[in-house]
Amino acid sequence: MKFHPASLALLFMPSMVAAQSAPPPAPEVAPLSLENRTALRCAAAFAIIADGQARGNRKSLAYPALGQRGREFFVRTSARVMDDTGMDRTAVADVLRAQAQGLQVDGERGREIDQIMPACLLLLEASGV
Repeated sequence: MKFHPASLALLFMPSMVAAQSAPPPAPEVAPLSLENRTALRCAAAFAIIADGQARGNRKSLAYPALGQRGREFFVRTSARVMDDTGMDRTAVADVLRAQAQGLQVDGERGREIDQIMPACLLLLEASGV
């Protein structure tokens, strides 16, 4: 059986199209530094406390108001982590979600937040937010 060059092109066309339409390789992501991990953990803690404050939770209201400053710290930290590591928004959101879940017990604020908040509040002050 003799192949015509056009037949060969048709034979390999599906793999050529697949190769052309494949998404570009994901950018290389640097590991999270201790500074970035700490800031993300604090950002998650601030979000939990701010949510509790908005709900009128007595324990959360014992902390300084974190609605505006906590949100700004959260945004700046997320942007810095993306710049430092090459992570995209989804990856940073996944890390923040995991941090928040680790700081909650059965959907409620866990004791660990109370343990880390003094250091996180210092970090917030040092950030200038």
